[in-house]
Amino acid sequence: MSFYGYARVSTTDQDLSLQEAALRAAGCTVIRAEKKSGSRRDGRTELAILLEFLRPGDTLVVTRIDRLARSMKDLQDIVYDLKERGVALRATEQPVDTATAAGKAFLDMLGVFAEFETNLRRERQLEGIQAAKARGVYTGRKPAIDAEEVRRLYAEEKLGPAAIAKQMKIGRASVYRLLGNANVA
Repeated sequence: MSFYGYARVSTTDQDLSLQEAALRAAGCTVIRAEKKSGSRRDGRTELAILLEFLRPGDTLVVTRIDRLARSMKDLQDIVYDLKERGVALRATEQPVDTATAAGKAFLDMLGVFAEFETNLRRERQLEGIQAAKARGVYTGRKPAIDAEEVRRLYAEEKLGPAAIAKQMKIGRASVYRLLGNANVA
């Protein structure tokens, strides 16, 4: 029976050292760590490698459940997969024991709160964007294509959409979209 640790932070400027130290103190000989969002499992290669590596009798250790998943569906999928394979799950900072009804209920509550926190953060972000737009501060991403230059090349230089696309190194569909399909021969 071996203990394997998983540490995760959301952004590259955050530090993993506290989680890694706690996982080592919990007896983990192997620790996989990554700096990725926990709201989705896609792109979390270290987690995928670790989940594939675990064998019956092993224990997956995290510091907190929200380090493993911030989505109830992902958390439940991971816990179900671990249980089916005979792998235990343990959190160093939370009393999680998936072998008991109380432990499973506590795990589900932690998952709900992790997802709730993610949703609240997303709502606050959208509210901030709306407020910035109302003040005229947030205008979105700058256009990647100079629409005036496309129109000028078409009107003054008499270039066709394919030639404009080639010259400006953009897609022909973008040229059509900017010129309006009805006006382009």
